[in-house]
Amino acid sequence: MAAQRLTVVQLIPALDSGGAERSTLEIARALVAAGHRAVVISAGGRLVRRLEAEGGEHITLPIGRKSPLALAQVMPLRHALAALKPDVVHARSRLPAWLARMAMRGLRPRPHFVTTVHGLNSPNAYSAVLTRGERVIVVSQTVRDHVQQHYPDLPQERVRLIPRGVDADEFPYGYRPDPAWREAFFAEFPHLAGAPLLTLPGRGTRLKGHAHALRLLAALHARGIDARLLLLGADEPARAGYVRELRQLAQTLGVADAMAITPPRSDVREVYAISDLILQLSTRPEAFGRTVLEALALCRPVLGYAHGGVGELLAELYPAGRVPTADEARLVERAAELLRLAPPIAPMTRYRLDKMQQATLAVYAEVVHG
Repeated sequence: MAAQRLTVVQLIPALDSGGAERSTLEIARALVAAGHRAVVISAGGRLVRRLEAEGGEHITLPIGRKSPLALAQVMPLRHALAALKPDVVHARSRLPAWLARMAMRGLRPRPHFVTTVHGLNSPNAYSAVLTRGERVIVVSQTVRDHVQQHYPDLPQERVRLIPRGVDADEFPYGYRPDPAWREAFFAEFPHLAGAPLLTLPGRGTRLKGHAHALRLLAALHARGIDARLLLLGADEPARAGYVRELRQLAQTLGVADAMAITPPRSDVREVYAISDLILQLSTRPEAFGRTVLEALALCRPVLGYAHGGVGELLAELYPAGRVPTADEARLVERAAELLRLAPPIAPMTRYRLDKMQQATLAVYAEVVHG
């Protein structure tokens, strides 16, 4: 790719938080480092500042708002693409992909179109747009199997399996936060100190299994295991009612004084590093399990349900952390075992961020140069 400076436009609904959003920034960073132009079009969000600080560009368009008014963004998007003259348009979500296909009609030169399937979307005509790329990137074998099953007409030579990766510099093996950070954290959450800490990272949505984690905490207390629980990132402004529901459940279970719910935080690495167990209890299969990789990269044990991308990663990297989906009795048993004596965790040699970045840039080169 060094012979030609490319302009790559990534499309995503917003840049607030989430795995797809982080992947967007990681690829933008790799493009800039390789001497290319990296542009992201989204509705904006807290990650825009980081994108721009790392050399990327951002154009604000509400291309992820699911309503009949979304079609009004076709022309603004077309004008933006006509001005940018991108070599590649990379859509990471369904609605942006639809808008991009409409916006690119008749553009000369026409950008190459790449898509990434980040999730296990309901199989239907709307979701099928993510299989229309010249190359279709899937983030796990779980997603590849899902796409193959539901879209059998997609030629497999267009599919590229590129798992998400972890930055070894950001999540170094055996990392421990400095004493000042620990002191500040436990000053903020004094009731979490002095006992094993379980952390469930994830957005404030019922599918993340927060209620399962609260019941797990109560069951451990009933066994005499004085654990604590942190629901990291669940307290979001749009999810206030759900958070109230979780606090009420904690009160009913008698564990309200042994848990905390936080907004999304920037010190995830430090929180993982002081946790005795990272939980991944999504009640539906997830496409991937980035938090599994991040925790294991830090040498922290993970306990999760054995389905989807999380189950796939645990089976390969930490089988002791797998339990049957929604089997809360087994979940308690395994949590107690891991808190007592967790199997050792070897340094990770796969799922490295630089490999993911290299593979994605290779896809761009493939569609541009043939």
